[in-house]
Amino acid sequence: MKNQYTSCKLCPRNCGVNRLAGETGFCAESAVLRIGAAVIHRGEEPPLVGKGGSGTIFISGCNLGCAFCQNYQISQGGDNASIGREVSAGEFVKICEAFRDKGAENINIVTGSHAVPAIIEGLIAAKNAGVRLPVLWNSSAYETAQTLELLREYVDIYLPDMKTLDSEIAAKYFNAPDYPDTAKTAIKKMTEMAGSREKVIMRHLILPGLLDSTRSVLRWFAENAMEKAQLSLMTQYTPIPNRDRPMPNRYLTEEEYEAVLYWLEEFGIEDGFCQELVTGSGWLPDFKRNSPFSSELSVPVWHFTSRI
Repeated sequence: MKNQYTSCKLCPRNCGVNRLAGETGFCAESAVLRIGAAVIHRGEEPPLVGKGGSGTIFISGCNLGCAFCQNYQISQGGDNASIGREVSAGEFVKICEAFRDKGAENINIVTGSHAVPAIIEGLIAAKNAGVRLPVLWNSSAYETAQTLELLREYVDIYLPDMKTLDSEIAAKYFNAPDYPDTAKTAIKKMTEMAGSREKVIMRHLILPGLLDSTRSVLRWFAENAMEKAQLSLMTQYTPIPNRDRPMPNRYLTEEEYEAVLYWLEEFGIEDGFCQELVTGSGWLPDFKRNSPFSSELSVPVWHFTSRI
């Protein structure tokens, strides 16, 4: 499967570089799998957290370029390479075994779209080692149907974003003007592969001052995905300090929040998840720390500066 890296077209960027030879495209990653951190996370949607928390693996690199990415230290890295360390399939297995032994409910792969072949190798090795936790694919939905098909036998639950259906917003804030059509196709593919609406949760982060974009997403969900997926509406938008990128520079207001809640009723969206209004930056992760999140949100299992 790693021959997918020889002329890489794993994602919609279609860079065509030979990552096996160390070349890198938009994601800035070679064929080597790198991970920034692994934690048992309690900040995901309730059914994903359960009693034991979600065993979350943060993959380094990303095929998007979101201006306000809260994980930018591992996804983009700024002037230096993004945070993370190469892991072998064997070390990936040890992370999964640690999740199992600590009672995690699942293995939650975050932003792995550009590293699908290496991740599949790790998941196969983990299953052969006796790890039977469900696998959760936590992604931006900036993915091709062909690459998602590779995951069919290995992923149990899908957690895609639907960031926007406005190509101008997608170009300005996500560095991908083709994001809307790509994400619609990807989410439809995920619902087909999952087979039940309980196995797909579509997230949408409300952007302050851009409520027309949210309204379009809610309408699309109601018309195209409501019978096949659940909606998770997120209010935690936070401007990222010291980032030289254009982005909304404030938090969501109570008036904006109430407007979106009204639209849920208007479109008949009743089943799913909706965050309470969240403001403040105290919960933002810092992947330079051994425990990137607060102790209330997560328990550290693995960090790029250490080994299991």
